[in-house]
Amino acid sequence: MRLRELAHARTGDKGDTSQISVIAYDEGDFAYLAEHVTVERVRTHFSAIVRGAVMRFELPGLGALNFVLDRALAGGVTRSLALDAHGKCLSSLLLELEVPDRQSQDQATEDRGLS
Repeated sequence: MRLRELAHARTGDKGDTSQISVIAYDEGDFAYLAEHVTVERVRTHFSAIVRGAVMRFELPGLGALNFVLDRALAGGVTRSLALDAHGKCLSSLLLELEVPDRQSQDQATEDRGLS
């Protein structure tokens, strides 16, 4: 399943840094997102463009994860020759991330008697 089935995203950028917040549609999905949308997965997902650190900040009260991607905008929005390689473009790309199907994982947990 794609991340977009469980969450939406908001973005911002400053210089060569992009911030992407992933916000669960349902507050009950926050822990699931925190488990599966990790720094490592986001770094791999954006490996073609991120040249710096990827940091994650958790905002459980908002049901959100905020990712800060350093050196991700080819020198900065006003310096890049890329067509809209920032903002909504990157949030849409992150929402394409594959996460385990929630229903099949819940069923596997029940089958193992862990629920």
